[in-house]
Amino acid sequence: MKPVKIGIIGCGYISGIYLKNSKLHRNLEVVACADLFPERAEKRALEFNVPKSCSVEELLNDPNIEIVINLTTPDAHYKVAKASIDSGKSVYNEKPLAIALGEGEKLITTAKEAGVLIGGAPDTFMGGGIQTCRKLIDDGWIGEPIAATAFMTCHGHEGWHPDPEFYYKTGGGPMFDMGPYYLTALVNLIGPMKSVKGSTRITFPERIITSEPKHGARIKVEVPTHVVGIIDFHSGAIGAIITSFDIWAAQLPRIEIYGAAGSLSVPDPNTFGGPVKILRQGEQEWSQVPLTHTYTANSRCLGVADMAYALRSGRPCRANGQLAYHVLEAMHLFHEASNHERTMTLKSTCSRPAPLPLGLTEGYLDP
Repeated sequence: MKPVKIGIIGCGYISGIYLKNSKLHRNLEVVACADLFPERAEKRALEFNVPKSCSVEELLNDPNIEIVINLTTPDAHYKVAKASIDSGKSVYNEKPLAIALGEGEKLITTAKEAGVLIGGAPDTFMGGGIQTCRKLIDDGWIGEPIAATAFMTCHGHEGWHPDPEFYYKTGGGPMFDMGPYYLTALVNLIGPMKSVKGSTRITFPERIITSEPKHGARIKVEVPTHVVGIIDFHSGAIGAIITSFDIWAAQLPRIEIYGAAGSLSVPDPNTFGGPVKILRQGEQEWSQVPLTHTYTANSRCLGVADMAYALRSGRPCRANGQLAYHVLEAMHLFHEASNHERTMTLKSTCSRPAPLPLGLTEGYLDP
């Protein structure tokens, strides 16, 4: 397969793992990187032997680039993705797909009209841990899934992140920051969501940064920092999710799936590995399941490699725009359900992504 030429826009912290892992996939060739701060792009190009660093405009005008990896901050996701599509390029966004729901819908429509692909993070559901869980469910190890729980609790980012303000502004908050990992994993394991309920609050209206280099700066919180949601899935299963930046400590599981014949403990959906644990009907103790699939280390860039396969073969890509938009809508509706004190029905839907094949060699996604 002829490698797909890639351009990266946004050369901040997360770009390092994408650039590192892109070299594992023989169907990817990163040929350019760009950033609003040219020195960032120059640094990454030098560090990872990328042929050129350039302006965003120059990258978008390069006819050889087929996929743009959009690693900008959430407030720029729509603008950069739309410009990429208008330049005739497929685009893979970091999460979320966009901030505004209408912007996400516009990206899906525009990409379809332009005949290009759009997708986005997270791709952690393609890792060996959650793919093992997917196989266990599909093979009937816990019977029909009837319920699920998902928990992401911490006390925010101002104590360690060098630039934490955006986590508390529009497009941030625990649901928009971490919800995509949990909701994408649930859709992969159970299927699309039908409706949601929600309760939200802002516990601390102001946050004080204690990390460097902005130690002592104050952040006015604009978004809910504790979000509790109930999900009704089309399959009939019921889910509960908590995402919070207000909790100092907890001993909650990450995700558990409860089936008619057993229960499944799903690993952290922000990682690619295990452990995976199961307790089946008639058993007294949980047992750990050996992982069945490849890609158990930090494998960010799997979604891009999968998109490249889809671009060449015509098959669907797994971390696709419909999935990312479905998750985006659900996140908005948790907040809206709380504001309006009622159940919100999703207008969007999506298919469960195809499971990965067994026995893949690292660097490949199709047999």
